[in-house]
Amino acid sequence: MPELWLLLIVCSAGTYLWRGLGVLLSGHIHADSDIFNWITCVAYAMVAGLVMRIVVLPSGLLASSLLAHRLLACGFGLAAYYLFRRNLFVGVGVGAVALAALNYLRALPL
Repeated sequence: MPELWLLLIVCSAGTYLWRGLGVLLSGHIHADSDIFNWITCVAYAMVAGLVMRIVVLPSGLLASSLLAHRLLACGFGLAAYYLFRRNLFVGVGVGAVALAALNYLRALPL
Protein backbone atom coordinates (compact mmCIF):
# COMPACT_ATOMS: atom_id res chain seq x y z
CA MET A 1 0.00 0.00 0.00
CA PRO A 2 2.79 2.53 0.70
CA GLU A 3 4.10 2.04 -2.86
CA LEU A 4 0.74 3.17 -4.26
CA TRP A 5 0.97 6.41 -2.28
CA LEU A 6 4.54 6.89 -3.49
CA LEU A 7 3.40 6.32 -7.08
CA LEU A 8 0.57 8.83 -6.63
CA ILE A 9 2.96 11.44 -5.19
CA VAL A 10 5.55 10.95 -7.95
CA CYS A 11 2.93 11.13 -10.71
CA SER A 12 1.34 14.22 -9.19
CA ALA A 13 4.72 15.90 -8.82
CA GLY A 14 5.53 15.19 -12.47
CA THR A 15 2.20 16.56 -13.63
CA TYR A 16 2.29 19.70 -11.51
CA LEU A 17 5.96 20.34 -12.32
CA TRP A 18 5.15 20.65 -16.03
CA ARG A 19 2.06 22.74 -15.32
CA GLY A 20 4.02 25.08 -13.09
CA LEU A 21 6.76 25.38 -15.69
CA GLY A 22 4.11 26.20 -18.29
CA VAL A 23 2.71 28.95 -16.09
CA LEU A 24 6.17 30.42 -15.52
CA LEU A 25 7.08 30.37 -19.22
CA SER A 26 3.69 31.40 -20.61
CA GLY A 27 4.51 35.09 -20.48
CA HIS A 28 7.66 34.58 -22.56
CA ILE A 29 6.14 32.45 -25.33
CA HIS A 30 4.63 34.23 -28.30
CA ALA A 31 1.75 32.36 -29.96
CA ASP A 32 2.97 33.28 -33.44
CA SER A 33 6.60 32.24 -32.92
CA ASP A 34 8.29 29.54 -35.02
CA ILE A 35 8.73 27.17 -32.08
CA PHE A 36 5.06 27.47 -31.11
CA ASN A 37 4.00 26.80 -34.72
CA TRP A 38 6.27 23.74 -34.78
CA ILE A 39 4.79 22.41 -31.53
CA THR A 40 1.28 22.93 -32.92
CA CYS A 41 2.16 21.02 -36.10
CA VAL A 42 3.67 18.15 -34.10
CA ALA A 43 0.55 17.96 -31.91
CA TYR A 44 -1.74 17.85 -34.97
CA ALA A 45 0.47 15.19 -36.58
CA MET A 46 0.30 13.03 -33.46
CA VAL A 47 -3.50 13.26 -33.32
CA ALA A 48 -3.80 12.50 -37.05
CA GLY A 49 -1.48 9.52 -36.68
CA LEU A 50 -3.47 8.16 -33.76
CA VAL A 51 -6.77 8.56 -35.62
CA MET A 52 -5.39 6.77 -38.69
CA ARG A 53 -4.00 4.01 -36.46
CA ILE A 54 -7.46 3.52 -34.98
CA VAL A 55 -9.10 3.51 -38.43
CA VAL A 56 -6.60 1.27 -40.26
CA LEU A 57 -5.51 -1.07 -37.45
CA PRO A 58 -8.34 -1.08 -34.88
CA SER A 59 -8.68 -3.37 -31.91
CA GLY A 60 -11.72 -4.67 -30.09
CA LEU A 61 -15.19 -4.38 -31.57
CA LEU A 62 -14.13 -1.88 -34.24
CA ALA A 63 -11.86 -4.56 -35.75
CA SER A 64 -14.95 -6.55 -36.75
CA SER A 65 -16.00 -3.85 -39.22
CA LEU A 66 -14.64 -3.74 -42.74
CA LEU A 67 -11.78 -1.39 -43.58
CA ALA A 68 -13.78 -0.06 -46.53
CA HIS A 69 -16.66 0.83 -44.20
CA ARG A 70 -14.35 2.61 -41.75
CA LEU A 71 -12.73 4.62 -44.55
CA LEU A 72 -16.10 5.44 -46.11
CA ALA A 73 -17.44 6.61 -42.73
CA CYS A 74 -14.33 8.81 -42.34
CA GLY A 75 -15.03 10.28 -45.78
CA PHE A 76 -18.65 11.01 -44.87
CA GLY A 77 -17.58 12.59 -41.59
CA LEU A 78 -14.95 14.73 -43.28
CA ALA A 79 -17.40 15.88 -45.96
CA ALA A 80 -19.98 16.78 -43.30
CA TYR A 81 -17.32 18.63 -41.32
CA TYR A 82 -16.57 20.90 -44.27
CA LEU A 83 -20.18 21.19 -45.47
CA PHE A 84 -21.30 22.43 -42.07
CA ARG A 85 -18.63 25.15 -41.79
CA ARG A 86 -16.01 23.07 -39.94
CA ASN A 87 -18.38 21.88 -37.22
CA LEU A 88 -16.53 19.08 -35.40
CA PHE A 89 -19.65 17.80 -33.65
CA VAL A 90 -21.47 17.31 -36.95
CA GLY A 91 -18.46 15.66 -38.59
CA VAL A 92 -17.94 13.15 -35.80
CA GLY A 93 -21.66 12.47 -35.53
CA VAL A 94 -22.09 11.84 -39.26
CA GLY A 95 -19.03 9.58 -39.30
CA ALA A 96 -20.30 7.53 -36.36
CA VAL A 97 -23.81 7.20 -37.81
CA ALA A 98 -22.38 6.28 -41.22
CA LEU A 99 -20.22 3.52 -39.71
CA ALA A 100 -23.15 2.17 -37.68
CA ALA A 101 -25.42 2.22 -40.76
CA LEU A 102 -22.84 0.50 -42.97
CA ASN A 103 -22.29 -2.23 -40.38
CA TYR A 104 -26.04 -2.65 -39.95
CA LEU A 105 -26.58 -2.95 -43.70
CA ARG A 106 -23.79 -5.52 -43.94
CA ALA A 107 -25.51 -7.69 -41.30
CA LEU A 108 -28.83 -7.79 -43.19
CA PRO A 109 -29.54 -11.09 -44.96
CA LEU A 110 -29.74 -10.85 -48.72
